[in-house]
Amino acid sequence: MENSTETVDVIVVGGGSAGLSAALLLSRARRRVIVVDDGRPRNASAAHMHGVLGHDGLPPRRLLELGRAEIAGYGGRFERGTVSALTVRDDAVEVSMTLTGTRFRARRALVATGLSDDLPDIPGLRDQWGRGVVVCPYCDGWEHRLDVVGVIATSPRSVDQAQLLRQWAERVVYFPGAFGEPDPEDAAALADRGIRIELGDVAGLRIDGDRLTGVDLGDRTVSVGVIFIGTRLRPHDSLLRAVGATATEDETGSWITIDDDGQTSVRGVYAVGNVVNPRSNVSVSLGLGTLVGGSINLDLLADDIAQAGRAKRRAG
Repeated sequence: MENSTETVDVIVVGGGSAGLSAALLLSRARRRVIVVDDGRPRNASAAHMHGVLGHDGLPPRRLLELGRAEIAGYGGRFERGTVSALTVRDDAVEVSMTLTGTRFRARRALVATGLSDDLPDIPGLRDQWGRGVVVCPYCDGWEHRLDVVGVIATSPRSVDQAQLLRQWAERVVYFPGAFGEPDPEDAAALADRGIRIELGDVAGLRIDGDRLTGVDLGDRTVSVGVIFIGTRLRPHDSLLRAVGATATEDETGSWITIDDDGQTSVRGVYAVGNVVNPRSNVSVSLGLGTLVGGSINLDLLADDIAQAGRAKRRAG
């Protein structure tokens, strides 16, 4: 459908768990839905996902495959590619595709483009991302409960992550690195729970074959079986900012503001998932996608009712 003049009900930009959940609800509600996706989910490097009811241990890409098949079964359509711009005009949202120049029109747009994790510049970290280096204790803590768990500090509050991981593993090592020795209160609390502190700048990770084996502190190597870190979150919200959506600041950064229904400050443009909520793991994204999809449907319904009334009055 190139440069189509057809106006569908909803275009979903982003085919992760949040976007697909909304698309499933909307397609089942007999709405005409197009999902545009570039095929690069945040959890692409993860072999399995955990804590997702009924799907614990399922590869995340398999969940997306199942979701796409379900949506297609209700008439939902898919376009592979990247969106370059959203334009709101004439009570519709126009979506322009990068490279091909293809354009779609929809009554509403839902942006579910997710975010990226910016990692510290430590040799070996990127190569082990999603395997030997992970971020979420609730996602991966159980699998590493018998390992020596290392926590490399990315902020002064990384001590909280070390304390949380002690809930799963008996052997936790905290690497404060450039942040230096924790303050006396934090150091005492770590010691109280048997969490070892290893001072020194982190020079890199030690890898044996393809397996993480330790943390290189320059003058010594400390053996670990896994590393947990915090990342800097970078929401993929350029489309929303370019269309004029309002943003707010918090301790994690700048985030596009949405209301309880997922609508941004721009009429007809909604957002859901990690692009606007850093706490949206897979389970949360599935739920919020359903909630926002229902809100969009009711928004469209209000328009349907108004249009039917105008048509009847014109007919006399």
